[in-house]
Amino acid sequence: MSEKTTLIKNAKIVNEGRIFNGDVLIKGEFIVQIEDSISAKSSDVVVVDAEGKLLMPGVIDDQVHFREPGLTHKADIASESKAAIAGGITSFIEMPNTNPQTTTIEKMEEKFDIASKTAFANYSFMFGGTNDNLDEILKVDPRSVAGLKLFLGSSTGNMLVDDPQVLEKIFKSTNMVISVHCEDETTIRQNLQEHIEKYGDDIPINKHPIIRSEEACYLSSSKAIELAKKTGARLHVFHLSTGKETHLFSNKKPLKDKKITAEVCVHHLWFSDEDYDKKGTLIKWNPAVKTKTDRKQLLEALLDDRIDVIATDHAPHTLKEKQNNYTQAPSGGPLVQHALPALLEMYHQDKISIEKVVEKMCHNPAILFQIEKRGYIKEGYYADLVLVDLNNPWTVKKENILYKCGWSPFEGTTFKSRITHTFLNGSLVFNNFKFASASAAKRLTFNR
Repeated sequence: MSEKTTLIKNAKIVNEGRIFNGDVLIKGEFIVQIEDSISAKSSDVVVVDAEGKLLMPGVIDDQVHFREPGLTHKADIASESKAAIAGGITSFIEMPNTNPQTTTIEKMEEKFDIASKTAFANYSFMFGGTNDNLDEILKVDPRSVAGLKLFLGSSTGNMLVDDPQVLEKIFKSTNMVISVHCEDETTIRQNLQEHIEKYGDDIPINKHPIIRSEEACYLSSSKAIELAKKTGARLHVFHLSTGKETHLFSNKKPLKDKKITAEVCVHHLWFSDEDYDKKGTLIKWNPAVKTKTDRKQLLEALLDDRIDVIATDHAPHTLKEKQNNYTQAPSGGPLVQHALPALLEMYHQDKISIEKVVEKMCHNPAILFQIEKRGYIKEGYYADLVLVDLNNPWTVKKENILYKCGWSPFEGTTFKSRITHTFLNGSLVFNNFKFASASAAKRLTFNR
């Protein structure tokens, strides 16, 4: 059977800091030609007219929780990767705090096996570090696994790595990217106890950023950075939430040469503590959404390249779970379907350029994790591509939310931009709210 050929005509191509008009020819899984104008050589070529639309590389989300195995009443790899595709995210890296946790090679391979059968987007997983699994960490093949994830805060119970000697050993022993969740456990417990004594179980939700405070974040991230400098480890600090932490990072080197990098998530760029009164526990995340000043400083650090990547930290819970009181309501929310539209809304608000959105959501995750042949619109690269209509407004409603949990913190928000087509490995898998019947997803590979 001959390879399928698709020609995308008249697109505004966004790539490597430029926007230019052009055509893109896809053969099989790959981009084979990018020119000002390409004509279809035969009637077998499928032509997609992209007149007036942006053509971006597919987004690479380096931090999601898809809840499989073990927590599939909230989400699963099939449902959430489908929602991701509708949101222009073509590749995801999923976290180890499932049930059972991904802290042995065997459990990780079981996840890869599930994804190979059900994922709708390209996939990889992070291997979880604990206080006692260094032997397993050393067996991980860096060419086939995204990296290592360590929780230095209480987000996930017994995945907390709180033994300083173990932590130093892990930092010294691996060349893989070590991604960390940084919140100081002692500080949080102390703050929580004080609030319980004052309010009992009915702690007001707007106290969340005071309990999971700036101090808790800064203390933990500064320690992790200190250890990375001491050991020479390759450190990536997930989901910065405070302006103070942004000063721990540098823009003096290009990303490919950095040993210490940072990420910000969509919710920390969009919401502030003023939204708790209206949104309640729906915007309860760890680390917490903080002040308007923090939000402003996070955006500044993103724009001047101290922060390298934008991710979602997509972490669904059921609405019933979220509607508990403060101490019982879990932290986290679904975001993959709405992350890119939210960033494009920030473009409409003159807060960020389209080129910068593509750099932080597409190019930089590929550079940071050394992902093979993805994250760019280049000849010889996989055709993971997204067409966006910048002027086609739609409102987030229950009936168009694709997450298994059925809700979104963006419900009621009208976005000006709409993702109209998503191509995955050369196949058109999403076309104006309709999905292809078969998945075209592949396991991510890494140039290491």
